[in-house]
Amino acid sequence: RLGHRVRAFHSFELVGYWPALGPKTGVVVVSHRGTKRYSLDALARAKAEGGVAVVITGKGSGDGLAIADQTLRTVDQESSAAHTISYTCAMALLAALAADMGGDDAIRRALDQIPDHLAALLGQKSWAELAARFAERHRYYFIGGGPNTATAYEAALKMNEASHATALGFNCEQFLHGPWSAVDRADVVFLVALPGRGYERCLTAARAAREIGAAVVAIVADGDREMASLATETIVVPAVPELLSPILAIVPLQLFTYYLAVQRGVNPDTMRADQPDHGRARALIAL
Repeated sequence: RLGHRVRAFHSFELVGYWPALGPKTGVVVVSHRGTKRYSLDALARAKAEGGVAVVITGKGSGDGLAIADQTLRTVDQESSAAHTISYTCAMALLAALAADMGGDDAIRRALDQIPDHLAALLGQKSWAELAARFAERHRYYFIGGGPNTATAYEAALKMNEASHATALGFNCEQFLHGPWSAVDRADVVFLVALPGRGYERCLTAARAAREIGAAVVAIVADGDREMASLATETIVVPAVPELLSPILAIVPLQLFTYYLAVQRGVNPDTMRADQPDHGRARALIAL
């Protein structure tokens, strides 16, 4: 809603590669626990260069975030390293911030309906049965367009972290420029195929995956018959503006990830730190 003035970065990229920010720059840092080095460095850089620093974080997060000019709180600290609740709440806060700064009353009203939509979505399916159905797949592809490119990336990340599965996230156009050729019959392709400019490219991806013989699971709007005719399974998401759809679209994928981990008999909360080899590897990584 603020046009070309807004950019999204990993904190590492902002700290290490972006040119001088200047006093008219605002930096919004999303950090679940507030203890990561580059999140703190991004805040410090914004303050040192005269900008405004805002942090979106969980309750009881690290003291290093105290330098921020404004702090927006999500939820109590989660026991799970996957931080799925924190992620969803952070998106809602970002949407509310954007709506207020952009003066967008329609987005504000739509955002107020999100909790009811989530409640309806949670009761829609047997998520454990869905996970059991696709538990033995070789690879898991997640594809989306526009704002749901981030949904595809996040879903693949959660699958890596919580289910320890080989999962890849792609923008729909990126997928069609080569990665589709790695798909085979043993895989499953998840498509966030909601109304928007990415929809037609998601249809193309679904047709390609189906021709190869891979299973297709599609997140769709109510009444979508075209994608339903191509998909092995569909998950219907309530209608919201496309800019808000990632808040809803990620939740079925979080649930799928959790129940897939249960199906596989792995702990979805520890990123394998409880396993000796991975525990030693984790000790080598300074974040």
